[in-house]
Amino acid sequence: MSLPTSEPVHWTPEQIAQGKRMIQAWREAGPVLEQLRRKELRQLDGCKAIALLCGPADYRVEPRLAKSTSGLVEQQRWFMKAAQRE
Repeated sequence: MSLPTSEPVHWTPEQIAQGKRMIQAWREAGPVLEQLRRKELRQLDGCKAIALLCGPADYRVEPRLAKSTSGLVEQQRWFMKAAQRE
């Protein structure tokens, strides 16, 4: 029993024509979709996006309370240790 293949060499002329139309449609749609994506990103409200992803949050209480340090001091400490090993 032979299974149908999706290789273009086995396509009918109608399938080839349809494939070419689909390729052309995506070529034309690509720049339009990219413009739409960029527009949506420019209009994106970061806080609203985070709320949609994470749900409502009260950033005044743990675990979302901002830390008093950024971790940069600890990072520099690790870099110094690594530099001394080399």
